[in-house]
Amino acid sequence: MDAAEASARWCVVTGGRGFAARHLVLMLLRSGEWRVRVADLAQVISLDLDEEQGILGAAIREGQAVYASADLRDKAQLAKAFEGAEVVFHMAAPDSSINNFHLHYSVNVEGTKNVIDACIHCKVKRLIYTSSPSVVFDGVHGIFNADESMPYPDKYIIGDGNNYYDFTYVENVAYGHVCADKTLSSEDGAKRAAGKAYFVTNVEPIKFWEFMSLLLNGLGYQRPSIKIPVSVMMPLAHVVEWTYKSFCKYGMKVPQLTPSRIRLLSCNRTFSCSRAKDQLGYEPIVSLKDGLKRTIESYSHMQAQNQRSISKTSILLGNGNVAKTLLWEDSKQTMTVLLLLAVIYYQLFTCGYTIITAMAKIFSLTALFLFIHGMLPANVFGHKIEKLEPSNFHISQVEAHHIACSVSSSWNSLVGVLKSLCRGNDWPLFLKVVFFLLVVSILSAMSSEAAFKIGIPLIFIGFKAYEKWEDTIDSLVGDACSFVLQFTPIQISSRQKQT
Repeated sequence: MDAAEASARWCVVTGGRGFAARHLVLMLLRSGEWRVRVADLAQVISLDLDEEQGILGAAIREGQAVYASADLRDKAQLAKAFEGAEVVFHMAAPDSSINNFHLHYSVNVEGTKNVIDACIHCKVKRLIYTSSPSVVFDGVHGIFNADESMPYPDKYIIGDGNNYYDFTYVENVAYGHVCADKTLSSEDGAKRAAGKAYFVTNVEPIKFWEFMSLLLNGLGYQRPSIKIPVSVMMPLAHVVEWTYKSFCKYGMKVPQLTPSRIRLLSCNRTFSCSRAKDQLGYEPIVSLKDGLKRTIESYSHMQAQNQRSISKTSILLGNGNVAKTLLWEDSKQTMTVLLLLAVIYYQLFTCGYTIITAMAKIFSLTALFLFIHGMLPANVFGHKIEKLEPSNFHISQVEAHHIACSVSSSWNSLVGVLKSLCRGNDWPLFLKVVFFLLVVSILSAMSSEAAFKIGIPLIFIGFKAYEKWEDTIDSLVGDACSFVLQFTPIQISSRQKQT
């Protein structure tokens, strides 16, 4: 062993193939101060093309980085991975979306105990443990500029709906770990910082949906404009959660719409990193604006122009003007139709006219509007009046062909549904049809006025909701079908040999 090898400073990053951990590994390698041992669960490391050609690939080839397969639940594997290390950055944790208490406890609690024991056994000088600010979130009280003295909550309750968040760019997270290590490496710094918790943020709190809108706009998507109250979503989330608890033993997947997700999206979560600034010398190295820009650039493959596809809902509605209206693709057209429906409702039910009388009055009002609009000058008090050309009321051959195609597409879709039902092997489709017919039967049992008031909003909201959560709804239907099929007798026919 030469002098350079003997004097090499090794550090270990557990969960080293995770998102934040990868950035820390690269930052440590760029510093030139460390040789990095990347510890993770997989038996061997698998690099993508960018990593192979980048810093990590070069470091592995040159011996500046090595991979160690280690399970946090195995002390022997951890001891082997930590051997000769000066500092351990503990960043490993299971996916939070996995609904398995035993897994989370065995890794996050027992596994962390094993990490501490392995560090003591291997005489590791410093252990830097990564946690989450979620541990101090009680699900009901908004967190504004909280410091590290905030206690852990006893339980989770429905949130209050305010949406300020502290989003932290991943490079700043990695830099916070580097600052912690540098501080702990000195005697004075260790006395000051050892054993303490530190919040690391971008120091730029922002409204959650404002952040999401900036991200969506950057990727070319339309920002959300419809606000749904927490009081509406929370009961739905509880129903979904109850459904999952009832059917998870039959293989139902963990749903995305859960009470915990609603709480996280509806409460304030901002934190003070004054202690990290004062004691660790931490300052964000990437601003929120630059972090957003880099994020958008790194996810260029997810930009809107690369994701254009026709939804199943749009195909079912004929992929024409009807689809554009019901799916809110043309907001102006949708609002015009809703206004027309409101006028029809007023004439039919509020005024009590018959259908013929109501339609006659609507046509009269339309004719009066067009007449007055035609008489107006092109400019009124400095405001330009856009005139309606006669051609606006004509249907071109192209439009007529498109309408015919939309009608035929809708008809063919219905025929396709009937064919699938006749085969008797498409349970998800069968349940969707049953649900649709159930809704129609409920509406038909109501008075015309009640059916109009309930049916119209249901159509405009239902199709849009299904388009937005197609995969989730289809998954739930599929799980329900799997459950039903478990109790469906299967007949097996066999042909006996004739002797």
